[in-house]
Amino acid sequence: MFLLVTLLFGSGFPAVKTGLSFIPPLLFAATRSYLAATLLLVYVGITTEYWHPRSRQDVTAVLAGGLFLVGGTGIGFVAQQFITAGVAAIIFSLAPIITAVLAWPLLPAERLSGRDYAGVVVGFVGIAVVIRPDPASLLDPELLGKLLFFAALIVVELGAVLIRRSRPSMPIPALTGWAMLLGGTVHVVIALAVGESISNIQLTPLAVALVIYLSVFIGALGLVLYLVLMGEIGALKANLTTYLTPIVALIIGWVLLGERIDPLTLTGFGIIIAGFALLESREISSEVKKYRDVFR
Repeated sequence: MFLLVTLLFGSGFPAVKTGLSFIPPLLFAATRSYLAATLLLVYVGITTEYWHPRSRQDVTAVLAGGLFLVGGTGIGFVAQQFITAGVAAIIFSLAPIITAVLAWPLLPAERLSGRDYAGVVVGFVGIAVVIRPDPASLLDPELLGKLLFFAALIVVELGAVLIRRSRPSMPIPALTGWAMLLGGTVHVVIALAVGESISNIQLTPLAVALVIYLSVFIGALGLVLYLVLMGEIGALKANLTTYLTPIVALIIGWVLLGERIDPLTLTGFGIIIAGFALLESREISSEVKKYRDVFR
């Protein structure tokens, strides 16, 4: 399951990059969200009676998920017009560190302490190496794409933290389905505001296949598998998929899309991983101790 989740999430970045050749980014994101929402809501409607929000906490969680967690992905789709799939995946690998920073003021039980601060600093040094902001070339499309994807990541992770803060009772598939529905609507509204048009969609077999793949296998199945994985092996081990998905994205981008990545970007990726290791050092030490005890 761990390998499957890694392969699914890692393939998502090249799939989005390819699909942008046929569909405008926000309409692409909206189509993906609506189809995934339909699948999830039909599933929960068949399997459970608790398929819609019943409390203020549920409504708050759906709003946070739709406006930020799903809505923010639209920014990421826009950003991927200007950067490679591999670079997008590497920037996304900062997600656990961004989550820790956002959770600090919003989730009192998850305060940073001790070497956590060092982990955060190291992680942001890594992302600075990846993005490499240059005041002299702020209008460079690639730099704008990196900054935009980084902003998208912050919005998405804010949504994830706000959902946890809401403490909803509804099943995760139902919550995700309603959030996808709301997020897709946000994408459509912004798409219309910026002038995206359905007439610009090239409805080729590949475009249809990519939308279905992103909706069914990543938006619905991938998410459910990831949540199951967290329950089976814990959040720490499940989060390791975040650091393997860029490798999958880099390989697919290189083989199928002819993408190349410079050594300095890979160096930044390594620094981000080091930051995560520092941030989660206590949990990692605890896991290592468990395995030592087993093999003694």
